[in-house]
Amino acid sequence: MKNWRNHLGLLLPMLVVIGFSLWPVITGNISTRESAFTILKAIALASSLNILLGYTGYVSFGHIVFYGFGGYIGLYFVNQQDWSIWAGMLVGGISAGILAFLLGKAILRLRGAYFALATIGINEAMKALFNNLDLFGGPIGMVLNFSVYKAYGGAAKALGMAFYIMAGLTIIALIISHLVRTSKFGLGLLAIREDEDAAEVMGVVAPDTKTWAYVLSAIIPGMVGVLFFFKNGNVEPHVAFPLHSSIELLVMVMLGGQGTVLGPILGAFAYQGMRGYFVTSEFFKDIQLSVSGVLLLLIVLFIPAGAVGWLRQKFPTLRRVLQ
Repeated sequence: MKNWRNHLGLLLPMLVVIGFSLWPVITGNISTRESAFTILKAIALASSLNILLGYTGYVSFGHIVFYGFGGYIGLYFVNQQDWSIWAGMLVGGISAGILAFLLGKAILRLRGAYFALATIGINEAMKALFNNLDLFGGPIGMVLNFSVYKAYGGAAKALGMAFYIMAGLTIIALIISHLVRTSKFGLGLLAIREDEDAAEVMGVVAPDTKTWAYVLSAIIPGMVGVLFFFKNGNVEPHVAFPLHSSIELLVMVMLGGQGTVLGPILGAFAYQGMRGYFVTSEFFKDIQLSVSGVLLLLIVLFIPAGAVGWLRQKFPTLRRVLQ
């Protein structure tokens, strides 16, 4: 009974994502499906970042590097070596995890602003690297051979398939986030977030624990990158490593509630809704990133626990469900 109650917090996030994923299927509207794909992608990426930001308190301004790196590696094998999208996503996720392991061993010894600045530098360095690698197309990137889609029944069916895969990746991201949060490993991460020095005194091996959290937070973004570039049919350095996307993910996690499973979902829904308005607004379309920065500042100042934290404070009876 106790174990069942521990997993109750996963029920609401799963119902929200599954219900949302069924919406385009029920309506049969392609435009709706594309909008849902974008939101599911944001939820998966934000949930992955939450493993690092929410559970350890380490703020990464360059988490999108795993999305771009894994996406490039996986798409290369799909396009150049005729691998399936499944194998491409697998190698994309693994390569992103390996990169996170190597980086984690180096930069997770840094704390606070030093770590945040290091993540920015890594993202920009990776963009410059792929911009100069002829193997991956250099500054013009890679264009997917149209014949690749024949194995999936053509481009139209491949787009539909990509949506269902994205829904599956989002659900997997939620499950990983929840399992980390409710595990002994997750307790160690939360102890690091509260007081890293005290956590080490209590027996938490902080460097290794943080590194594996970093690895877990990188795998799904790497897989999502492969799927997104497969769906789009091409990849370029500036699209694969957009620094502003990392900032948007931070806003989503903190807006919904860092350190919770439901928070990134609420944050992704809210931010993507606002972003849609900003992009189509004559006044806001050129300053949307400035608005994101102001929004992040307001969250930190007035609702640091995010929407989920505010709801749990106002409605204590919902605390077991809102996790």
